[in-house]
Amino acid sequence: MRGMWRKGACMVALVSATSLAAPSAGAAQDAADAEVLAVVTTLFDGMREKDEAKIRSVFHADARLHTAGPTVTGMPIENFIQNVIGSQAELDEVTFDEDVLVDGPLAVAWTPYNLFVNGQFSHCGVDAFTMVRADGGWKILQIVDTRETEGCDPSRRG
Repeated sequence: MRGMWRKGACMVALVSATSLAAPSAGAAQDAADAEVLAVVTTLFDGMREKDEAKIRSVFHADARLHTAGPTVTGMPIENFIQNVIGSQAELDEVTFDEDVLVDGPLAVAWTPYNLFVNGQFSHCGVDAFTMVRADGGWKILQIVDTRETEGCDPSRRG
């Protein structure tokens, strides 16, 4: 009986040491998720600051923006950037309850959001970011968003 206890204790110690020595797949996924969400944060910080270089830094050269609704509309990212930095309005887009999926060089971030313009609630919706790992980091290849004025909770600020 005593030998069995020692073997069991050794097994537990070995498994515990192995778990501590090797990063878990969960930790790696958490790190990838954080990298992807950092790109989203950089974009929205750039929008708040009207920092053209910061906004540009997160986009892939072929990026596009679309809005899903009764009619799907789209625009090149260059138009989006010029609209943001040329606007006199203070833009504050905040996300919450984000979900991220990563498969190698492809990531999708699903980010419900509220948009505030000049401090006043404008609308809510979801931003769906498709990103690719390129140029040493994650770059936004496409954003598709929805825009709603009903059923929103303006108190959600991240």
